[in-house]
Amino acid sequence: MKYLAMIYGNQEKWESFPAEAWPEAIARQEAFNRRYRETGELLGAYGLADAAAARLVRRDEAGAPAVTDGPYLETKEYMASFYLLDCESEERARQIAADLPFADEQPVELWPILHESAADV
Repeated sequence: MKYLAMIYGNQEKWESFPAEAWPEAIARQEAFNRRYRETGELLGAYGLADAAAARLVRRDEAGAPAVTDGPYLETKEYMASFYLLDCESEERARQIAADLPFADEQPVELWPILHESAADV
């Protein structure tokens, strides 16, 4: 079954992280990505841009895209990165989510994916 694991943050949080700590943080993340790609359980890992770069797209009366600044919800924190997992059980998905770097400092939101209508990934 597939799961979506999400991490939330904000620009203030990222800017408060000491510059000298980034190389280790990136190395931990890459090790996590490599470990679970090799097992086949990590289908993708994606880091998102700052919320200031988000756009809302709607369709106007003529059917053309109508674009405004986003994000949709005005919140202090926003989805900063997400991971697409394919696990044999929810318990396994929980184990992988708990193994994410910094899961001991910040919760990881885990959602089961109930419907998949796109072609197989």
